[in-house]
Amino acid sequence: MSVESARTVTLPSGEEIAALGQGTWYLGEDPARREQEIAALRLAVDLGMTLVDTAEMYGDGAAEELVGEALRGRREEVFLVSKVLPGNADQKGTVAACERSLRRLRTERLDLYLLHWRGRWPLEETLAGFTDLMEAGKIRYWGVSNLDVADMAELTTLPGSDAAAVDQVLYNLSRRGIEWDLLPWCREAGVTVMAYSPVEQGRLLEGGALDAVARPLGATPAQVALAWVLAQGVAAIPRSGSPDHVRENRGAVDLRLPPEALDALDEAFPPPNGPTPLEML
Repeated sequence: MSVESARTVTLPSGEEIAALGQGTWYLGEDPARREQEIAALRLAVDLGMTLVDTAEMYGDGAAEELVGEALRGRREEVFLVSKVLPGNADQKGTVAACERSLRRLRTERLDLYLLHWRGRWPLEETLAGFTDLMEAGKIRYWGVSNLDVADMAELTTLPGSDAAAVDQVLYNLSRRGIEWDLLPWCREAGVTVMAYSPVEQGRLLEGGALDAVARPLGATPAQVALAWVLAQGVAAIPRSGSPDHVRENRGAVDLRLPPEALDALDEAFPPPNGPTPLEML
């Protein structure tokens, strides 16, 4: 499990980032688990999982505070992502929300700032806030989350929309709807896709299909599920609250799924045969 073998995805700017990172949804909410969660985040960075994703929504800022503590002295080693809530996403609100996130994360800038999902504010308001933040050096890139093809197409009509770097969406073996239209659209437009809940918050591991594929490969079901997402050219940000879980997830980077394994997964988790509304958790 060498760090050097880590897979990457390429942003529209040409910058490469770790394809397998860390999600932080529900982290930082239980004081009894705090030290273990901090150890997990730090170990992940050691192992090359340097994409760290959080949001102001997670624990009302508790996850950001945890990340800030875990990354103390290591900020420059990671590609740090956070998100603005839709209710805060007018021009001034976006800037103010980002500044609060920066304080909790103990950093002067984010590498990527996302609109968490679409709300009542027009997209142009949020984009204006993102532009202000970029000009102030408080974010390096901006993007969106939970936006489907129609939303992305609308986004492209706005001034400055060509700077959109990422669409972060729900994507895993049991949620393949984006393969019909959104994933091809993003590839054509040069927008990087990040998958949240790539093992469906553990629910994917409850059946026997993944185990049947994993056993002959000497892998775990979670590693197969993550390796499949990575094989699609998509970044994955599974939540990892313990060092053992981090080590297991990291094993997916070195796992290459042979054609017979991919065929078995397609049979157990069929790809979409028509347009599917974007799913969210």
